[in-house]
Amino acid sequence: MEERGAHARAPAVVSASDPPSPAELEGTSLLAWQGDLAERMVGGIRSLLQRHLYDAPYHRLQRWRPDLSSAPAYAHWLSPLRQELAGQLGLPHDSRLPGELQLVSPASTIDGDGCLARASGYRIFAVRWSVLDGVYGEGLLLQPEVAPRARVLALPDCDNTPEQLAGLEPGLPKAEQFARTLVHSGCRVLIPTLVDRDCRWSKIPGHLQTNMPHREFVYRAAYELGRHVLGYELHRILAAIDALEAMDRTSTGSGPEPGPHGTGLALPLGIIGYGEGGLLATLAGALDERLRTVAVSGSFGPREGVWEQPIYRNVFGQLKSFGDAELAAMVVPRTLIVEAAHHPAVDGPPPRTERRSGAAPGVIATPSTEQVKAEIDRAARLVASLAGSASCLQLVTPEDSRPGSGSFLRHFLLSLGAARDLAPVTAPARMQTPLLAAASAATRRQRTVQQLIAHTQNALADAEFARRRFWAKAVFDDADSFIGSCSYYRRYFERQVIGSLPSPHHTLRPLSRLICESTHYRSYEVVINVYGREGDSDHVFASGILLVPKNLTDSERRPAVVCQHGLEGRPRDLADPTVDNPSYNQYGCRLAERGYVVFAPQNPYIGGDSYRVIQRMANPLGLSLFSVIVRQHQRILEWLGKLSFVDAERIAFYGLSYGGKTAMRVPAMLDGYCLSICSADYNEWIWKNASTRHSYSYMATGEYDMPEFNLGNTFNYAEMSWLIFPRPFMVERGHHDGVAPDEWVAYEYARTQRHYVLLGHGDRTEIEFFDGPHTIHGKGTFEFLQRHLGFPAHD
Repeated sequence: MEERGAHARAPAVVSASDPPSPAELEGTSLLAWQGDLAERMVGGIRSLLQRHLYDAPYHRLQRWRPDLSSAPAYAHWLSPLRQELAGQLGLPHDSRLPGELQLVSPASTIDGDGCLARASGYRIFAVRWSVLDGVYGEGLLLQPEVAPRARVLALPDCDNTPEQLAGLEPGLPKAEQFARTLVHSGCRVLIPTLVDRDCRWSKIPGHLQTNMPHREFVYRAAYELGRHVLGYELHRILAAIDALEAMDRTSTGSGPEPGPHGTGLALPLGIIGYGEGGLLATLAGALDERLRTVAVSGSFGPREGVWEQPIYRNVFGQLKSFGDAELAAMVVPRTLIVEAAHHPAVDGPPPRTERRSGAAPGVIATPSTEQVKAEIDRAARLVASLAGSASCLQLVTPEDSRPGSGSFLRHFLLSLGAARDLAPVTAPARMQTPLLAAASAATRRQRTVQQLIAHTQNALADAEFARRRFWAKAVFDDADSFIGSCSYYRRYFERQVIGSLPSPHHTLRPLSRLICESTHYRSYEVVINVYGREGDSDHVFASGILLVPKNLTDSERRPAVVCQHGLEGRPRDLADPTVDNPSYNQYGCRLAERGYVVFAPQNPYIGGDSYRVIQRMANPLGLSLFSVIVRQHQRILEWLGKLSFVDAERIAFYGLSYGGKTAMRVPAMLDGYCLSICSADYNEWIWKNASTRHSYSYMATGEYDMPEFNLGNTFNYAEMSWLIFPRPFMVERGHHDGVAPDEWVAYEYARTQRHYVLLGHGDRTEIEFFDGPHTIHGKGTFEFLQRHLGFPAHD
């Protein structure tokens, strides 16, 4: 690699005899904007997405056209919606195992039948049940001594243990231990253990620890692999329903196995949840018709603010079809009971320390009673003409806002057909010391988390085979056949992975101003309209610096190179001769000196959490940061192609780092780029995002915007390059680049090169390794541009 100083370019002196340069470019108006254009851009994008979020309930209403002529007809209409919701939560990727409740008897139990504790009228057992390969559900079974009237899944908030909900451990006020009230009322109650918000096991062993809640740590790996921490929890819940049904089928009337004591009838089944358990109960009720009654406390309300909540609640595309009202309507004609109680305080992730960091921000605020009522009313309107729906949606407002009120539980029991007066409950007699009980709950929590982490890593190992299955529709016989079959994959990538915004239809209205002049080129700052109009709060535009060579001849149309900065970068980092940023080595200026037209756009990944919030706001709408970036580049290509001195057929892309991410994604969707160069980013991208073993992984860093839903099963970087094929594609890679080891890059690039070679275009791709860091080298890449753009770039 050349030394840094060899690339430095001081602005050349312009002769006084040179004619004055125009203040703005041809076909543009004078740019008079002041202030930070990047900040203004990010603000406009956020406002645009805020408007989309505000409008989401209206757009869902336009899609909601149910057949309400009868309950069976409505259930049939809901079937594809249930499949869509299950897909968003990642449920279809894994098949649940058949299983039954199994006793887990700690050595310290002294009761002959293995129960942990006994109280007046019921016993408590530690149980587990099979869920997925290597994943179990675990919790407590509260078994009445008499014939049970109903079966209940009781879900505490994720930070509470089953022992706390059952009164075996301190931590919950007696009034909120609703599992005890339900078993006293004759219900068989199963309390699963949920993934909590602690961060003890959120780490890459031997390398990095984080302050990510366990729910976030599981979410990050799962999300990249088409799964979700909510989906894993639902697998455990739905498998618990399977196990409870198996109990009824094998009932003998004794021990922890008893069903309805020989009646041969299925017991009514309900689910009740608080806090995070309430959210899971809502989702389970929407998905599974076996649940007769769904009771939700403290978590029901408008969902459009989910982007402000912890990232483990982020579900890609959910708000296109499902707010809480739609989920509630999917429970009907079964019963949904909502308690407008306070949500457990979630003021952010565990505190950041010197040793632990990386968690995404996010808080959970309790919806107001008015918001809860409005969402219930909206649900009622969605099913208003369905016979019997009027009594299916019920709202309970406790006077003290505490969960598990008597009125809430009475409504729940009445709906299950297990109504009786709520008698005072007695505390269970402990059969273990409190210390042993706490230790048992703690080790169960650890298993609950670590089993899911391990499952994501097994899914990571399977991802390359999942991608092969996904690409089975492609035809690899020859280049033309492959290109023809690739349209499906390009549409899928744009719509299902990146997310597609409408094509801009407003006029370009380009603005420009002269900002710099050197011996070889003139520099103009440029703004191009994308969405909306100047002055609108949600005005979205593209901006950047255009370098125009001075040696252009009349009617000459030069190739253009779009040079893209990386994370937190600016166009001046690479296209201003007075800025010597060692990561970029002034490569935009160097290309302009060689006679290329150069445009350096401002991409919106700038401002720390200010831009990451864009990703958070976009994901629930089925969009991403790149949904916006693609449309900005669509307008850039349109505008560049209209310039009289640019050859629209020879516009190349060359990006570093996050600009390299852009080099993989944008040309894959926009064929206006005739070639693409990815510098300091090409990678085994799925390992990079989802591995809990490698120190290079984003699993232990603050880049919570990186995971893209289900990318691991659809498109790694090689597959993205296949979408660029047969256009020329190049990778630039420094041996000392800390983004990833050379082996990862070479492993993945081999799949790109093999594809090009086998389809007859091996001369259109190459990789250059150089002895340097995370930087532009500008040697082999410049030769690649010269060769494929057909332009004699002279030093």
